[in-house]
Amino acid sequence: MNKRYIQTNQSRLEVVPERGGIIIGWRVEGQDILYLDEERFANPELSVRGGVPILFPICGNLPDNLYTYNGQEYTLKQHGFARDLPWSVVGEEVSQDKATLAIALSSNEQTRAHYPFEFQIVFTYKIEGHTLEIRQEYKNLSSEAMPFSIGFHPYFVTSDKTQLEFEIPSNQYQDQITKEVHSFNGTFDYNADVIDVAFKHLNGKLATVSDRSRKLKLEMEYDEIYSTLVFWTVKGKDFYCLEPWSAPRNALNTGESLTVLEPNTSYSANVRLKINFL
Repeated sequence: MNKRYIQTNQSRLEVVPERGGIIIGWRVEGQDILYLDEERFANPELSVRGGVPILFPICGNLPDNLYTYNGQEYTLKQHGFARDLPWSVVGEEVSQDKATLAIALSSNEQTRAHYPFEFQIVFTYKIEGHTLEIRQEYKNLSSEAMPFSIGFHPYFVTSDKTQLEFEIPSNQYQDQITKEVHSFNGTFDYNADVIDVAFKHLNGKLATVSDRSRKLKLEMEYDEIYSTLVFWTVKGKDFYCLEPWSAPRNALNTGESLTVLEPNTSYSANVRLKINFL
């Protein structure tokens, strides 16, 4: 598998374009920031559990994996197809203090069977200092408006979840399993087998996680389009996920926060991750 590396004097990024354009490693000052289940990654039949999977054209899942467009029924599996398809490298620039890698995905026969639109997506991964920036451009090359949602599913490594402190720009979340709404005070109860919650009513564009066990603080800054933050983790695993989504699950059916891009236009978005050492 063709791994691509870009590196500066403070940071190193590892990307696998042919496996969904995924970032599988990010090191800052020699410390791993991301979690990766190497065994699952080695098996192309399994979804990747680790790194920064790309979510497009949906975030989350659809009931029975189905949606209807123009009277026709289509199937889309959870989080869409961008994370499973090969992306191509379209640019690279490296200097001592910053580096970028640009990758692209275009519609093809395989995508059209599940999503009847012509599109091109270009991502530019940029590392500089302790910051990773993901610049995105979404182009609708169709003759009709294109509905979609976008997001990322980053897996952050941690050695002790009880030492995590969250600052989320929302005071409540919805449990995705029970659908109950709970108030939020900055911590979670990690006794559950799975925690899967969505913060929908965000009042800011910055979330932070302080990991006292690793003595570092993550800042996640995201553009206006990102309306939802999802927190997900599994008991007994050394990771947590804080996921920026542009729309909640099933938006392709409900229309909630769905982005609709006019023909022959493009949309740009940005997500920025920064590491501060405590």
